[in-house]
Amino acid sequence: MNFKISPSPLIRLSQGQLNIIETCPRKFQHIYFDQLGTPVSPEQQERLTWGSRFHLLMQQRELGLPVESLVEEDAQLRHWVTALVDTAPEVFAKDSQTFRDSEHCRTVKYQGYLLTVIYDLLIEDETSAQILDWKTYPQPQNRHWLAKDWQTRLYLYVLAETSDYLPEQISMSYWFVKSQPCPQSLKFTYDRVQHEKTQQDLTELLSQLTKWLERYQNDHIPFPQLPVSANRCHDCSFAVRCQRTADAEVSRRQKLLSNLADIEEVSL
Repeated sequence: MNFKISPSPLIRLSQGQLNIIETCPRKFQHIYFDQLGTPVSPEQQERLTWGSRFHLLMQQRELGLPVESLVEEDAQLRHWVTALVDTAPEVFAKDSQTFRDSEHCRTVKYQGYLLTVIYDLLIEDETSAQILDWKTYPQPQNRHWLAKDWQTRLYLYVLAETSDYLPEQISMSYWFVKSQPCPQSLKFTYDRVQHEKTQQDLTELLSQLTKWLERYQNDHIPFPQLPVSANRCHDCSFAVRCQRTADAEVSRRQKLLSNLADIEEVSL
């Protein structure tokens, strides 16, 4: 098998790919270099399709294009778009002093890779820049998890690197469209300390990726696997290929027994 990876053009990396590299390098190898597909359940496909339709509608709406054809047969889609606009009128108010762009793409060349982001909506004025991202699932309970996600970190980092704004002038807001009783948002501000930490972590992660790629290309050495103790292999579509089915089941059983041991005995 030929593992040769062309050095040109540069490899593009998105926030989703960075998350996979950090979580399980072997999974990244399987998806992006072995080009192995991952199965999608009907439920997942339905959510993906609905999310794509929502993003398309928001883009057309921002461009001033008619959207009636997109919502006339989907009452749910119409409901959540209306709810978002009603909840955050300040987001959709336009004036001549503001730059707005939907599905805005930016790239940064870094350590031989092209870091690529696409902002659902970018709003800029003389003193600040806002990144907005539409999420078609309810708001997560753990804000800290979202702050550590590479989408938050990379989106803020790239805008600071490709504009004249100071990190402190940049923010990012997630809008969770389907939160109850109405859409809700989480806003993340930025500063120089976060920017430098993201750059440091990018440097380390991409340096590791380069080493893994070189070993994979030159010596056919696979990317590292996720530790079994992480207990994530049992629901991964590559568990069999990675020969992790038995290990994953043992880890799952041990975790189950540990949880059972923590349950207090009920007196009868």
